[in-house]
Amino acid sequence: MRIAFVHDYLVQHGGAERVLECFCEMYPYAPIYTIVYNKEAMHGAFEDKRIYTSYLQKMPFTKNWHRIFPLLMPPAIEQFDFSAYDVVVSDSSSYAKGIITRPETLHICYMHTPMRYAWDDCQKYTRDFYFPGFIKSIIPFAMNYIRLWDKVSADRVDVFVANSNFVANRIKKYYRKDSIVVHPPVDTKRFSPVEKESRSKPYFLMVGRLIAYKRHDITIKAFNELGITLKIIGRGPELKRLKKIAGRSIEFLGRVDDEELKKYYRQCQGVIFPQEEDFGIVAMEALSCGKPLVAFLGGDIPEHMEDQTMGVFFQEQTSQAIAQAVRKFNTLTFDSQYISAKVQKFNREIFKEKMKDIIESELLKMRNSHCG
Repeated sequence: MRIAFVHDYLVQHGGAERVLECFCEMYPYAPIYTIVYNKEAMHGAFEDKRIYTSYLQKMPFTKNWHRIFPLLMPPAIEQFDFSAYDVVVSDSSSYAKGIITRPETLHICYMHTPMRYAWDDCQKYTRDFYFPGFIKSIIPFAMNYIRLWDKVSADRVDVFVANSNFVANRIKKYYRKDSIVVHPPVDTKRFSPVEKESRSKPYFLMVGRLIAYKRHDITIKAFNELGITLKIIGRGPELKRLKKIAGRSIEFLGRVDDEELKKYYRQCQGVIFPQEEDFGIVAMEALSCGKPLVAFLGGDIPEHMEDQTMGVFFQEQTSQAIAQAVRKFNTLTFDSQYISAKVQKFNREIFKEKMKDIIESELLKMRNSHCG
């Protein structure tokens, strides 16, 4: 079987890239097609892969500022030729699903979310990424075109696989398409609890890129009020602003490798998760380590976390709600082995088995239909 992968952009190493790594383990010979590749930002990930990039790779600023070129993305993803492949798997939250394939090539899209800034709130998108004034004025007009292209390009996908029921509902709403739900892989072998229960260190943890929708700002304000130590792992454009509002109890750790990350998960009291996520791999990694969450009651997290046995929910994205939830959290006790056991269903091998079954069965269906 001749297979290729398509990824929106390789400019950071986050949850979507962890999914792509799993795909590459399943089919190590498969090349990766992507709009832009920033080798330095990937910290060694995918260095051994054949990576094909679009014409935007050679343009100034695109490696670090790809978000300011939304009108150039559709033609960039459409330029690739997949006529040599039997199957193409797009790993997409924006443009990768818009590839053009021949009738005899199966296109399976593993969708992290329909394009959020096209369908949800493009004004919020322009605010969150601090675009220059002239870019802000153009983006609302550009989004009309992007929405049309996004809807049309969804019709090019043969099979949608959603990363959660939350995303499956969004696919149905915006694209009028059914999808198969396969949750993203979590490295449950690496992110595991300590063998013997030990006393946690007196700090809470937050992990993820420092971008506005992750809501580090309200978390920092809550912990300023509480006076409890909050360690923040991650980098991003919000760093300078967040440092300005952070009090003495807030510590910024920058980027850490997975072994360090596991250590911080294991030693913390709990992990703060104040954003709405389509799945939330960070949350699942923390739970896999046996650590409870203080989490916003939104997105896909409520489907996988039991209130007061695996953490504490709060219903409003405010610093007051987080502070109140942390106070409640500190009155409860949690069983790390129970918490970890509840998320073992997301381990990498289960993901691989499910995706391999989908790829092989859908390819067989397509071939049989062509023969018929």
